[in-house]
Parts: sequence; C-alpha cells; structure tokens
Amino acid sequence: MTLATTSTDQPWWKGAVIYQIYPRSFQDSNHDGIGDLNGITQRLEHIARLGADAIWISPFFTSPMRDFGYDIADYCDVDPIFGTLADFDALIARAHDLGLKVTIDQVYAHTSDLHDWFAQSRASRTGDKADWFVWVDPKEDGTPPNNWQSVFGGPAWTWDGRRGQYYMHQFLTSQPQLNVHNPAVQDALLDAMRFWLDRGVDGFRLDALNHSMHDPLLRDNPPAPDTGKPRTRSFDFQIKRYSQSHPGVVDFIKRIRTLCDEYGAIFTVAEVGGDLSETEMKAYTAGETHLNSAYGFNFLYADALTPALVADTVDRWPGEPGMGWPSWAFENHDAPRALSRWCAAEDRPAFGRLKAMLLVALRGNAILYQGEELGITQVDIPFERLQDPEAIANWPLTLSRDGARTPLPWATDAAQAGFSSVEPWLPHGADHLALAVDAQEADPASLLNHTRAMLALRKANPALRHGSFEILIADDQRLLFRRTADGQSLLCLFNLSAEPAEWPEDIAPTNKLLSAVNGATPGTLPPFGALIIEE
Repeated sequence: MTLATTSTDQPWWKGAVIYQIYPRSFQDSNHDGIGDLNGITQRLEHIARLGADAIWISPFFTSPMRDFGYDIADYCDVDPIFGTLADFDALIARAHDLGLKVTIDQVYAHTSDLHDWFAQSRASRTGDKADWFVWVDPKEDGTPPNNWQSVFGGPAWTWDGRRGQYYMHQFLTSQPQLNVHNPAVQDALLDAMRFWLDRGVDGFRLDALNHSMHDPLLRDNPPAPDTGKPRTRSFDFQIKRYSQSHPGVVDFIKRIRTLCDEYGAIFTVAEVGGDLSETEMKAYTAGETHLNSAYGFNFLYADALTPALVADTVDRWPGEPGMGWPSWAFENHDAPRALSRWCAAEDRPAFGRLKAMLLVALRGNAILYQGEELGITQVDIPFERLQDPEAIANWPLTLSRDGARTPLPWATDAAQAGFSSVEPWLPHGADHLALAVDAQEADPASLLNHTRAMLALRKANPALRHGSFEILIADDQRLLFRRTADGQSLLCLFNLSAEPAEWPEDIAPTNKLLSAVNGATPGTLPPFGALIIEE
C-alpha cells in the first residue's frame, strides 16, 4: 500500500536521526576509565556536525551497576560515576545550543534491589509499598508459583525470607519486578518522568516496555516449539505468553502520552522485543493517544541483511491512518555490531557505505549507535575482562554485549585513543585505532564523512525524511523501493550482494542521480552498489 504524504507541519521527531550514546564508553572527562556526562557535553559537537537531530542517552541514573544502569536505585538523580544533576543540566543546555534534542532512557519494568521502594516493600506485607513489587506465596511444597523464566537464565522468582514470599524478576535477581498494575506505582513512575521533563528533556526511550506488566493469574507459560536454533537459556524454552505483554500496558501508555503532551512536542519511543513484538509495537503507537514510535529487534539480531528482510520488516508499517511511526536501528548497546554480522571482513568499507545509505532511506526514524558512523566492529572480549552479567553467567555460549560497548576511539595518537588517560573499563578493539574520529575527519572518503553526507541527504529531501514507502523489487540481490512526499518521488536501489546485479529494466538510467556508493551509476549495479535517483 502507498499513501500520499505531505509535510505541512511535521513534528521534529518524525523522520529524525537519533544518535544513541552509551555513556560509559563515549568520553571520560575525569580520568577514571569510565565515560560520563561532562564527557558527552565535550563531544556533542561531533554529533551536531554529523547532522543528527537528537541524542538518546542510555541510563546514567543512580545504580549499583549490576546491569550497568538498567538497575535503577533512584530515578531522579545521576550516579556519581557519571556526574551530577548540574552536569546533566549543562549537557541539556549545550545540546540545545547546538540544535540537538535530548532523549533519555526510562526503565519501568523493574528497579534495583537497592531502590528505597524495594527496601520498603520487602520489609513488610502491610506497608504502603507492600504491593509495589510482584510478591507471591510459594506453592505448598515451597517451590515458585509458576514456571516463568528470566531473560538472563534461571527461574524468574527469588525467595525472600523477610516476607516469606517469592519476588519476581525478569532479568537479574537484583532487578525486582515493579507491579505496574498498581496505580500508585504508575503515579510514581510518571512523577519521575515529570522530573526530567522539568529539566528540559525532549523525549524518552522506554526500555523493555512490554515487560512492565504480567498476568495477575500467574498462569504457566507454554513451551516454545524447537526451531533448531541453539537454546542457551531456560528462557528460550518458553512462549512468554503470561510473564510479559499484558494488555494493560496500553492504558499506562495513555497516561504517559497525556503527561508528555503537557510539555509539547515530546518524543516517546518504546523498545519492544519478544514473540508478539509487531502486534505490541502497533498497539503501543496507535492513534494520537499512545506513544509516537517503537522499534523491535528485526535488524539488531539478524544474521544477514537481505532484500527480503528489509522488505518484509518495513512493509509491515505502510502508513495507514491511525498507525504509528516506526524507528529502525541496525546496532545498539545490546546487539552485535552490524559489520561483524552482515559482511566479510574485506567487504566492510563498502558495506558500511551501503548500510549508511539504506538506514537514511528507510521510512521511519533512524537510530545511529555511537561508533556506527566510524565502522566500528564487534570486539571479542576475553573472559577475564567481561563485565556483562548475562555473558558471564552463560559463558561461552552467549555472545557478550560488552563487545558492542567498547570505548569510542577519538584520536589515533592519544593515550587510550583519546577516550581516557587511564585504562578504560573495557578494552579498545584491536582494529579500532585506525578508525578513530580524527583519522576519518582528515579523509574525505571516510565512512564518517560519508555518513554526514547521508544525513544531509535525508534532511534535504522530504521524501526520505517522512515520505511514503513502496517496495518494487526484493529478490536475492536487489532491493528497490520508492519514497514519495511533497511532489517528490525517489527511487532507492541497493545491491546487497557481493556480486554485480542487473539494472532493473523498467528503471530509466537517465533519471536525476542524487547519491551513489561503491561505483554504482545509473545503469550499473556493482557489488554493494547503491544509489538514490529522482524520478
């Protein structure tokens, strides 16, 4: 389906390019080997020059860091590792001076077990926060109430002798599940959101949102069919029908949207994974009373980038009335680096250029993960340097998330590649020094400069930023789609293979060429060749 699109007054976030910052690994300003808020502020000009519209900062809140910030002990403060609230205020001010919007993570499925809410909840079955978390009596034989399993492996229940009950946790045992069914818990979470809105943030990325409500009847999850893929966690053996994805999440989303609307053009995007991700993404973003956008794991864990994958994924969001606006990410802090998944090592320079063009050509918001503009690859972290609790628990069967979280290389001749003056919390990749920002700045043909050109191309062409999307070809090699808006029609043609491909016979090679990579010209499609032409 193709719908006409016009841009009379689009919100700032529609079609935006959002640059994700993993703060531990972006820039260390205080010489402790860990990135921080002041380091981000110092390097914001890099992102502004890249042409991004906004930044998304992964968690920097008070935390014991057992899951590196996704275990929050105080929703309304900055962890000392990262700085202070004053540092955050300075970051907001500098970003806004540079024309960058600021979005931050919110984690509503769970807290840290060191959060004061949990301390009060586990202290008594009768206190005012007794039911702020998911507490359940054991079965008669003392075993957990059902068969639910945690994402990181093992039962989703841990016994607590103080209350004589089990508490639920969908991730680490130190991440107790909030009872978001409770209106008082929702109120407290919305108060935390308001705290950051009052400090000037422009949007929120809502982490693991479909994990925030469970089935109150505590029904067992059914077994998952064997797909032939390796199953390294007990979590992999179940369909997560009852432990997550409760329909009540949608009503909570309406409350989030109501609050954000009080502050104007606030952007909200949900991370949604799991068996029902597409259905939930659409439910969470439907109409004008829900979230603005959502993204799933379609590209993040794909072993290969194929025309069929792109066509099937993007075509599920055709822009029908009332349908939400998608966001796409090829990489993030949890997934392996795309260039290490999608192409041979010798093809990485060419594939990186093609990948950057494809990301800006898709309908939806483009999320660019730090280092992606440099062509950073996945790092093989030795066991003795691992930080990721999931990888440590499942070693060596689970690929470490640490490999995508290594420090960003800024300078070829500086200590620790300009990230820090001391040994960083994770090692640099052996091949990353040659990819440093300063080396690529000096090379007009670098991936960094190509990425800048691609983001500028997207901004200059309304059809790329918010136009309709129509798949024309998706065969073994070629991907061809049309983007249309404001009287502009663009054809985007990609050869996703390492072999030459035939030029589509129905496409006149005399159309106006806007951009091309890897030797592609109107009429020819060399390996990993791609171009965008105006009809």
